[in-house]
Amino acid sequence: MKMWTDSYAGKKRTMEEAVRALPKSSAAIMGMAAMETQGFMGNIHKYADHFDKLHILSCLNLNSYEFCENPEYEGIFVNDNWFYGPSSRKTIAAGFTSMVDFIPNNLSYAGAHKIKALKEQGQTIVYWGPATPMNERNGYFNIGLCNIYEKEAIEAADIVVLEVNNDIPYLHGDTQVHIRQVDMVVEYDAELPVLPVGEPSELEQKIAGHVAELVDDGVTIQIGIGGIPNAVALLLSDKKNLGIHTEMFTESMIDLFESGAITNEHKTLWPGKFIFAFALGSRRMYDWLDNNPAVMELRGSYVNNPFIISRNDRMVSLNTALSIDLTGQVCSESIGVLQYSGTGGQLDTHRGAQMAKDGKGIIALRSTAKKGMISTITPMLTQGSKVTIPRQDIDWVVTEFGAVHLQGRTIKERAASLISIAHPDYRSELRAEAKKLNYL
Repeated sequence: MKMWTDSYAGKKRTMEEAVRALPKSSAAIMGMAAMETQGFMGNIHKYADHFDKLHILSCLNLNSYEFCENPEYEGIFVNDNWFYGPSSRKTIAAGFTSMVDFIPNNLSYAGAHKIKALKEQGQTIVYWGPATPMNERNGYFNIGLCNIYEKEAIEAADIVVLEVNNDIPYLHGDTQVHIRQVDMVVEYDAELPVLPVGEPSELEQKIAGHVAELVDDGVTIQIGIGGIPNAVALLLSDKKNLGIHTEMFTESMIDLFESGAITNEHKTLWPGKFIFAFALGSRRMYDWLDNNPAVMELRGSYVNNPFIISRNDRMVSLNTALSIDLTGQVCSESIGVLQYSGTGGQLDTHRGAQMAKDGKGIIALRSTAKKGMISTITPMLTQGSKVTIPRQDIDWVVTEFGAVHLQGRTIKERAASLISIAHPDYRSELRAEAKKLNYL
């Protein structure tokens, strides 16, 4: 025990000492979402004089940070993102486009591909991420609520700094980091970000009803983020023996477990366990996950690997989208040329579910946007829109007007099917445009 506590004491630094020990030019990888590195990101602007240029790599920033929002630091800090959150959108909207950048990726390879690129560029790689206090008996920290790319980054980094936070829960899985792997420790307590869960709207409940009809007893499910997935979960409480293999652990999964709908007992991979790569929700969720032997937080490169996902028989993947064209191309991450979020694990899970025995990939979306002013089902995607799911991968599409199965269908069949679940106000227009395009 004394060995590990002595090692900890020798590596303990103040925030300023640790920051000023970093190279003047490097790439610093942060923890993600609920595990975003609040101490580093919230204070790094104070030490701007130390750096020539620092690339700060993060994913789904939930809080506001000076280093990537204040133009005073333009040219010193660049926030490279795997997935845009509120902070990144704010910076882009303000016109400070040189302060943030986007890394196109599929979640299953996000960490590995970026780390490889950084090494090819000769960058010094820093990992600075949050962790629980060290277990003095064995010298291990726990990285808590996210393991999307964190373990790969720790293993690849030239410098590893852990930001110890007493608010972080202990999660079972591939979540341990030993003091031997750590170069510096900074103690920084902060309340973890939470994601409020609102009541689903009437429209979301209608969409959820059609989705729930596609979910049979005994299936393993992946549920994405947002109002529609939350509404779906509310309608699954009467199902039996559901299992969970998902990128993101959501609040609804606790409710479904406590109602008896989720048992994880019939899974063909990891029976008896919730399998996920990160968790984001309420304080209640974080407390429920803390030292819970029913959960396994594993690396995103494993959890979201389509071949791993496909080992779950009867796998069902549910994700949402912003728009879809009449051939089946799905855009879930941009509004025209404007990057809004990211691919995340959507393509991974959609493909993996379809590769599974009797699996289904479901994309659910509202039929209109901007308070009914535009149809989300369009003849062609808006110029500059990013294709998140190619048309050759699309399976099921659901709106409040029904569900259609597109896999294996021709363009004409797809166009007719999608028009049938578009908002009635836009169907005539869509048919006319489809005929001009020779889709009908």
